[in-house]
Order: sequence, then C-alpha cells, then structure tokens
Amino acid sequence: QTVRWHIELQPWASPTPSLNYEASRFLKYISTSQISCEHTNLNSWKGYSETTKKPWSICLDERFSLIHRIRSKQCRLYSLGLGNDDNQFELSMANSGCEVHRFDPSIKSAHIQEGRHLWYHRLSIDWRDPNPAIAAHKLHSNTKKLGTVLNEFGHQKIDVLKADVESAEWKILENLILEDVVEQIGQLVFEVHIHWPGFEVSGNDSTVVRYWYSLLRELELKDFRLFHTYKDLSKPQMFLKKEAFNASSCYTLSWVNTRWK
Repeated sequence: QTVRWHIELQPWASPTPSLNYEASRFLKYISTSQISCEHTNLNSWKGYSETTKKPWSICLDERFSLIHRIRSKQCRLYSLGLGNDDNQFELSMANSGCEVHRFDPSIKSAHIQEGRHLWYHRLSIDWRDPNPAIAAHKLHSNTKKLGTVLNEFGHQKIDVLKADVESAEWKILENLILEDVVEQIGQLVFEVHIHWPGFEVSGNDSTVVRYWYSLLRELELKDFRLFHTYKDLSKPQMFLKKEAFNASSCYTLSWVNTRWK
C-alpha cells in the first residue's frame, strides 16, 4: 500500500475561490446529519432521564456494534484532552464496563489507573511522533501519534475516539486518515474549532475552509456518517476571527463508522 502524504482536496465550492461559498458549504455540511441515530446517550439507555443535552453523543442503535460491545463489556474508549476537568463522559463509559484510556499531557504521573476500567496517561496525541534525535535528549517525550500508541498498547480497535484538543483536531484527523488509522475506529466524537485555522494549518481563509471540508469528506469516503452536531452557543460566535455566517467558534461532531456493524 502506498503512503499518502496529502488528503484529496475537494473542488472549490464556486468557480473562483470565495470564502462565502466555502463557508456556507462547510457550515451546511457540518450541520446536516447523514444518518439518523435514535439513541445517542448512555443515560437514556440505562433508564435515566436525560437532563442536559450533552454534546458527547454516541450512537447506541442496535444496528451498530457499540451497544453490543458495551453490553458484553468489550468496548474501548480513547479520550484525547488538554487539561480539561470535565470527565463525566469518560466516567459513565467506564461505569458501563468500557475500558477507558484518557490521554492528557497535564496528568501528574505517566500512567494512573482509577477503578477497574479507567486509565489516565500523560501523553499528548499528536499528528507526528517525536524526532528521535530530540527525543534522545528529552527522555520523557510524551507526544505520539495515535497509530503509535495503538501499537504500543497492543490495541487493534477503538470503539469510540473522543477528542477535545483545542484546535489540534484538524491535523490529528488528517494523520488518522492518511495512515488509515481511522478504519480501526468505530465512532468519532470530535470538538472542532473554527475561530482560527488550527495548529499548522496554513493558507488564506478560503483555502483553510476548503481543507476542513475536504478532511470531513475523506471521512465520508471511509464510510463514516455524521449523526449528531452540537453548536456551542456558550463559546464566542466567530468564524476565522470574524463574526460571520452565524457560526459558533466550536462544534461537537459525532460520526459512526458504518462498516462496523
């Protein structure tokens, strides 16, 4: 299999590059469900009433594998974070019997186990592995690609990958697509930030939005379908540093890999 270095960029949304056209195509795309999912919350599955509309939505419909893997206590969640204290989703998944691994460079020790099913790792998941020459000087280099971590942990599959990585999500997603790691994942729940291009994303505004859109279309080509969008109205309503397009700076998007029956 040949290594891919770049994702396929989609054609421009209009005959000449235009931020208005790119933005409206992108925002319509992330706001439109591609597949319906009846059950998106663990609490409703357990018989609790859903009090808050939690943005971390997963698809628990019978036709997909996640609910069956939760019932048989075989599911695995990877959660990528950056110093975020809100771990209710991780705790509820662990309480359901899922093996939960939370990766966060701000964690005090290298590896901490809490309870039977919850592990914390002082690791930052990135879109590249550390340079060996530099890593030799820094013995505790704690930045790795997801594919590297999967290999080191001996994990073939992740049922749910949750990411709240403050604008590193675009390059991480690109890495997962280019290295085909995304095919080892059953569901993706990503917080995406659109108030600026994101880490190491370059180009003018219309180029950036075309790149974001192209990344999400790559997911679709790999049989991922968007089933839930949460528009965060508590965050600044900004799109590439402008108050424009009625956009929030932050959305939480949930996809299910339809190959995982």
